[in-house]
Amino acid sequence: MRNGVQAQVPVLYVADADAARGFYEVFGYTVQRTGGDGDSHWCYLQCGDLSLLLAAVTPRLVTVELPLLIYLYVDDLTATTDRLTAAGYAVERVGYPAHAPGGECRTTDPDGNTVLYGQRRAVPAQARDARTGAEARFSLIREAAEAVGRRGGAPARCQIGGPRGEPCPEPAEVKLADSWGDTVWGCLAHADETLLNARGAFLASEDAMGLAAFLGMRHAQPDATAQS
Repeated sequence: MRNGVQAQVPVLYVADADAARGFYEVFGYTVQRTGGDGDSHWCYLQCGDLSLLLAAVTPRLVTVELPLLIYLYVDDLTATTDRLTAAGYAVERVGYPAHAPGGECRTTDPDGNTVLYGQRRAVPAQARDARTGAEARFSLIREAAEAVGRRGGAPARCQIGGPRGEPCPEPAEVKLADSWGDTVWGCLAHADETLLNARGAFLASEDAMGLAAFLGMRHAQPDATAQS
């Protein structure tokens, strides 16, 4: 008897199986089988040795509060991006992280799930695209982390952690906040993820010229009307 997993089939619940199928076909998936009737439809896709099952079921068997994040490695980042753009999907270039030295991009599928795709084959520095807004954002996060490192005071570990509450072993490098007063310390990767998905989150600065210092300076100034 053979032990262990023999196959893995990710299941993605979608609102419209045909719309989702059209999106993932751009990445090279092809339809192998379809089925269902009434309020239940499914579509089995294959791309080489990889498979994906799209399920449109009413009511949904599984409900998630947040959109999913799917990561795909592609053979040719530029060609994939061109196909997505031609099909009407918005694409944002993310940069050239260590896990995707050939480049990484972000798009959204018809159900609102974030789809990141990268190229493992590296490209020379002179062939890389100019820095994008996303890269500029991450540069700001890195600059904030460097400022925290010089000043000190950050907790030892990232407080954001994984999607199921598992702790993150990386050091806390930046502090995030929102307008409700909640704060959290995170590593660079989790801070970037939080800024993308938590709409009200922003980088929290503890520099001397924060709001409290500004109000203190303002109130310390003499009242011009009282002097006249």
